[in-house]
Amino acid sequence: MASADAVWSAEGTTPDAIEAALRDLLVEVHAHNDQVVPARVLNMITFVDREWAGEIANRLRGVGRYHASRMLVLSYEPRRRQLDARVTISTDSSTTPGELSLLRETVVVQVGDVHLDDLLTIADPLVVTDLPTLLWSPHGHHEVVSELLPLSQAILLDSVEEPTPAEALEWAGQLGEQAYVVDLAWLRSTPWRERVAAIFDPPSRRRELRTITSLTVRHHPASTAAALLLTGWLASRLGWREATLLAHGPSLRGKAHANRQDVSLHLEAAPELMVPGLESVSLETAAGRSLRLSRGPGGLRAHAREAHHKSVEWTLPGASRGESGVLGEGIRQALLRDPTYVSALDAALAMAG
Repeated sequence: MASADAVWSAEGTTPDAIEAALRDLLVEVHAHNDQVVPARVLNMITFVDREWAGEIANRLRGVGRYHASRMLVLSYEPRRRQLDARVTISTDSSTTPGELSLLRETVVVQVGDVHLDDLLTIADPLVVTDLPTLLWSPHGHHEVVSELLPLSQAILLDSVEEPTPAEALEWAGQLGEQAYVVDLAWLRSTPWRERVAAIFDPPSRRRELRTITSLTVRHHPASTAAALLLTGWLASRLGWREATLLAHGPSLRGKAHANRQDVSLHLEAAPELMVPGLESVSLETAAGRSLRLSRGPGGLRAHAREAHHKSVEWTLPGASRGESGVLGEGIRQALLRDPTYVSALDAALAMAG
């Protein structure tokens, strides 16, 4: 839990005045309690439409310990003419007496159309120098992301929010040429990728990976990009030569070419799924083995069938982290590097055509 220790606000202000207020508040808070120190790990810039600012604030509050050290929120209201700002410095109240407590700073700046060409000038003095900066624009605004890229080492995005899967993957690819991309659509598939890898991890099973003949991914209707990324992950790790997937109603179908055989690919919408992400992943191998992972109470439900043997089912607990958990992991990933995403993205782009 965090509690607000100091607050400053002003109307018709400037970036320099906001930065000065930040410094003064930090001095004031430390003067009252020398057991507090500023967190100095990560800046995060969020550009958000003002009408959705409350929803985004709630999502960010849910990330817990993964909250950025300094959060700069640029709240966009088209007709606004002046900069208004509010600075809040909060303390981690979960520490015990005698321990140092971390300060986290949140700066909210109200901006309008007249400020869009000056966003770099506005944001630059309000991020901590020499810390990595994560940029997130949850409602699109690609031109804003491009404007603020010089300040950012990592970009947070969600491929399910783009108009089409192909556009989503292309945008992620463009950004990846200039910064490290953290894609929430990719992170939602992490439990599925981990469990597929774990099932084939025993030495006796690893050879079967090279004999996969069929892959079916069912997904939320808006999460086709997530399904493509998971398929791209398998293709890139197993050396499949991808072919463009073709639309068949709400589904995408095609074949990838492995060394020993073709792999039938089916990406199907699951309209009954109420949350973003995947509903199930099914694999079949040339030896007649089938494996299906699906959402279920308490985790992922696994169903396996050996050739000429009865089926076995079991539950893999702890798979779901919820959207707050996914966002928190996205912020944490800004400080890490996932070596598998880029190759999965390249393969997904090839399949999306």
